[in-house]
Amino acid sequence: MVTLKEGDKAPAFTGLDQAGKKVSLKDFKGKKLLLYFYPQDLTPTCTVQACNLRDNYGLLKKKGLEVIGVSPDDAVKHKKFEEKNKLPFTLLADTSHAILEKYGVWDQKQLFGHQYMGVLRTTFVIDEKGVIIKIFTKPRSKMHAEEILAALS
Repeated sequence: MVTLKEGDKAPAFTGLDQAGKKVSLKDFKGKKLLLYFYPQDLTPTCTVQACNLRDNYGLLKKKGLEVIGVSPDDAVKHKKFEEKNKLPFTLLADTSHAILEKYGVWDQKQLFGHQYMGVLRTTFVIDEKGVIIKIFTKPRSKMHAEEILAALS
C-alpha cells in the first residue's frame, strides 16, 4: 500500500538502467522527476502506458520532467522493451524489489480471486528538492502523460 504522501521527501534509491548504468535519485537533484512504477515489460497495459509517455515525451521535457520507469524486470528485458518500443527514457531494474518497497508499491494484489505480490501501478512527480509533489495511484495508461500535464498546469 502506498503510504507516501504529497509533501513527503522522496526515498533515496539506486538501481541499474537498461544499459547496466547505475542511476540514483541524487542524480536528479535540481531537476523534476517523473518516477513511474509498472508491473512488467512487454505486456499490453504496461506497453500502452510506456508508449503514451514516449509519444508525449517532448511535452513532459518542456515541463522540465525527467522520466524513469521502474519494474521488477531485469536490465536485459528492459533493453528489449526500450528497443521494441523506441522508449527515450530510463528504465530501472528492481529485481530485489528494494525501490518498489521503499515507495510502497510492492504489495498484495488480486486477480480472478488469486492473491499474489506485485507492483501497484503508481507514478510520483518529484520536485527539484526531492519532495513528492504529485502521486497518481491509478494512472490512466492510455492518457497518463495528459493527466500528468493537466495536474502540473
